[in-house]
Amino acid sequence: MTNGTATTDLDDKLEAYRVELTGYCYRMLGSSFEAEDAVQDTMVRAWRSYDKFEGRSSLRSWLYRIATNVCLDMLTAGNRRARPMDLTESTPLAQAALSPRPDNTWLEPMPDSRVLPTTEDPAEAAVAKESVRLAFMAALQQLPPKQRAVLILREVLAWKASEVAELLGTSVASVNSALQRARATLAERRQPGEEAAVSDPLDEEQQKLLERYVAAFEGYDMSALTQLLHEDAIMTMPPFDLWLTGPEDITGFMTTLGAPCAGSKLVPVQVNGLPGFAQYKPDPESGGFTPWAVQALEISDGRITGFHCFLDTKRWFPLFGLPLHLEAETDQVEQGA
Repeated sequence: MTNGTATTDLDDKLEAYRVELTGYCYRMLGSSFEAEDAVQDTMVRAWRSYDKFEGRSSLRSWLYRIATNVCLDMLTAGNRRARPMDLTESTPLAQAALSPRPDNTWLEPMPDSRVLPTTEDPAEAAVAKESVRLAFMAALQQLPPKQRAVLILREVLAWKASEVAELLGTSVASVNSALQRARATLAERRQPGEEAAVSDPLDEEQQKLLERYVAAFEGYDMSALTQLLHEDAIMTMPPFDLWLTGPEDITGFMTTLGAPCAGSKLVPVQVNGLPGFAQYKPDPESGGFTPWAVQALEISDGRITGFHCFLDTKRWFPLFGLPLHLEAETDQVEQGA
């Protein structure tokens, strides 16, 4: 076998693990771009040291060990990414002000296609989707880095305690203890109704809810939108730390500070295991529509409970494979990610 063929074979072997490793690093780091950087670093380290890999473990286990070390190194700074409601109290509409915080404050959105490997097992697919949803991701960020790794490897990826112990260079007892502490922390943080009850695939009722949502939002019909929002619905808009609670304040914001969004177009996306939309608002200068937000919707009991708008469109739209402009006559584009 020539060196060129061997190199291509190794590249192909490593590349086969990119999506699942990106999902792992994303859960660890809470950042889309840091996760992709961590996976690239993992691939480079694996490529450079492959001649020392003696097959004492599987290639997959070896890659996860490298990725874990990369993530733990990146987390030594201690930054914990969060959602607006993890940092401040809800703001009444009358006091609403748009105060941005730095990018590294926020839990970042991620296209499903970049973190959820294809699987034939519906139960496995459901666990994978649930484990990248925003509420679970935010809870993970509250765990110390090693507890975070243990919980993800044991509960999400279904590794044995002995496998995790070997990966982390510790004992089975230590792994089990870390898992118990991590579970206790998550149980303390869990709020009633916080987990989005989204079917996979969406059931007929949820599909109809989304259709009604698109009609209400694109028509900027606040009465219709109010009917779709849970009484405790939350709206967030990172990088701003403002968050609003309840249909009255949410629709009130949309008709005041958010009024330029009237006439928007919504393009479906799959984001963080949730239904979502890329929102394009009218562009008065050049015509057509310009990117405004990636929306992730949380649904429970037939209503929208979470309405999360990520506004840094120059970063998010390319990540989702979406164009940075829609022509006026364009009603829909295919998601490219």
